[in-house]
Amino acid sequence: GGPMMQQRFDFSGAEVLVVGASRAGIGAAIARAFQDAGASVAITGAEPEPAPEDRGRFTYSQLDVTDLSAVEALAAVTPRLDILVNCAAITSRGEEMAPAFFERVVNVNLHGTFRTAAAFHPQLRAQRGTLINIASMYATFGSPKNPAYGASKAAVVQLTKSLAIAWARDCIRVNAVAPGFVVTEQSARSRTDPAHVAAVNLRTPMGRWGQPDDIAGPVLFLASHAAGFMTGTCLPIDGGYSIA
Repeated sequence: GGPMMQQRFDFSGAEVLVVGASRAGIGAAIARAFQDAGASVAITGAEPEPAPEDRGRFTYSQLDVTDLSAVEALAAVTPRLDILVNCAAITSRGEEMAPAFFERVVNVNLHGTFRTAAAFHPQLRAQRGTLINIASMYATFGSPKNPAYGASKAAVVQLTKSLAIAWARDCIRVNAVAPGFVVTEQSARSRTDPAHVAAVNLRTPMGRWGQPDDIAGPVLFLASHAAGFMTGTCLPIDGGYSIA
């Protein structure tokens, strides 16, 4: 986030945790944007250490979101939290019809999102905080090469709605964003197919793939007082792909 972002959103004094931000992608961009807006930001990732450009920039914890005791242990050493962002997700184009791998994708993307949300619920309740989940436009579209990813992300949208209702009494707002095609490490494999890249550009009204920073702004908005009457929503961020 540049100067414009800082004028719009001030998160000075806010404690933020971005789960799943160790690689070049959406989580890392969100973490940087919150930090640039004044927040104190911690991140997690499956890897032993974060991407080289983020070493020393954030408090880092290695976390496997499929390990409940590890998730609960991290929550136990986090005294305060204002904003939780769930970005941890896996997918593997063309491999998800294998039942064991399908189960693994759903475990990370859906159960992992719920595990962290549940573990940090007491902190969010204490701070009247906010939870933001990362869905996908594949929550709505069929995904022949990524059926587990699509199913898990559709479930994340539904979970977002359910938690929004359940936690409204705790003054916790729960929202999601649904990114379209974004240039990340996770999409690198699909971007080796020139026909696929061209087809996306052609169908997207804005004529390009998204960048990780394109997702960060709407997430900061959802976490801000500007979105104070929004809960249970899922904002598409896809350059118009889903309406074309």
